Amino acid sequence: MKIGVPKESLPGEQRVALTPANVVAIKKISPKIEILFEKEAGLLAGYPDNEYEAAGATLTDRATAYSQSQLLLQVQTPGYAHANADEDLAQLTEGQTLIGMMDPLANPAFAQQLAQQKITGLALELIPRITRAQAMDVLSSMGMLAGYKAVLLAANASPRMFPMNMTAAGTLNAARVLVMGAGVAGLQACATAKRLGAVVEAYDVREAAREQIISVGAKPVELNIDTSAAEGQGGYAQEQSDEFLAQQRAAMQEVVASMDVVITTAAIPGAKSPILVTEDMVKAMKPGSVIVDLAAERGGNCELTQQGNTIVAHDVTIIGPENVPSTLPYHASQMFGKNMENLLKLLLTEEGELQLDFEDEIVRETVVAHEGQVVNTRLRERLGLASQDDNHEKEA
Repeated sequence: MKIGVPKESLPGEQRVALTPANVVAIKKISPKIEILFEKEAGLLAGYPDNEYEAAGATLTDRATAYSQSQLLLQVQTPGYAHANADEDLAQLTEGQTLIGMMDPLANPAFAQQLAQQKITGLALELIPRITRAQAMDVLSSMGMLAGYKAVLLAANASPRMFPMNMTAAGTLNAARVLVMGAGVAGLQACATAKRLGAVVEAYDVREAAREQIISVGAKPVELNIDTSAAEGQGGYAQEQSDEFLAQQRAAMQEVVASMDVVITTAAIPGAKSPILVTEDMVKAMKPGSVIVDLAAERGGNCELTQQGNTIVAHDVTIIGPENVPSTLPYHASQMFGKNMENLLKLLLTEEGELQLDFEDEIVRETVVAHEGQVVNTRLRERLGLASQDDNHEKEA
């Protein structure tokens, strides 16, 4: 088994799919595994070539990493439609397996492209949120980093200090921070803002999030709204009706107006992010307030967010960052690589062969294309394809 790790081609992507420590661990699965690592693929993340060589990887050029590998590992695959996606996709050949992030629910057509080229694809975003798969969950790993960095972005842009200080020159009140969405990113944002000394409140539509918010030292925002249908598949928030969102915004207006910093993290897999902060809410905020919108890449939780830009509107600074985990590439690669390593320990035999057991929930949910077919049920539904059960019945 030859495993290829090419340099990331998405503009601005600084992460790498495996660190030297992951190379060591993966080679221990089987002595028959060889890892072909594109030269300087780890450099931007802080991992130089000599460390990969010492770990047992074979340094090579990009063309060789693609052409000679049965299994290719990437952080961002061509499923993210970017400037170099077609070039990367053209280098994949029939019979290869590609593992990485593919944005599958927003771009299910990529699974069809893989199927047409008879390439097996595993989308890491579809790792099920079950206990056994926690060590493979890249969304949680990257979400934690994004939540941490969002607070630093806010603190840097704010004209206020976060902690309270009692000085000879008077008392400086602590900044008030609101985190909207208490998933992994939101909870880490709460914890980071708390460590910096802010007074932190958080809101999430999921009832189960209340205890989690308290556990990281934040105060839950209580709204008198029915949220019984808020939680969807895999523990993620579910897309809500326009009526619900209108009620939510009306109830949150006063809360948002009292804050110095608002960090929004609410994302629906494969769907546009809900608008939680309207322009009217921004107008009501104090001059100098800051909004960091971690959902900017999905359309944003703030009505005024501009993806990839920082703007000032109504005297409020609104930050719409892109690919936040990539701005912490050393630790992001460490966590991503460990997730990948743990998945490969499930997929590879002691003989170094790839074995896909579709009776295993992790495999069944993560594989998007195999043997010329789109095999993931959720993606088939989005593509309007008949279920595989129906196809089997017709064949019978």
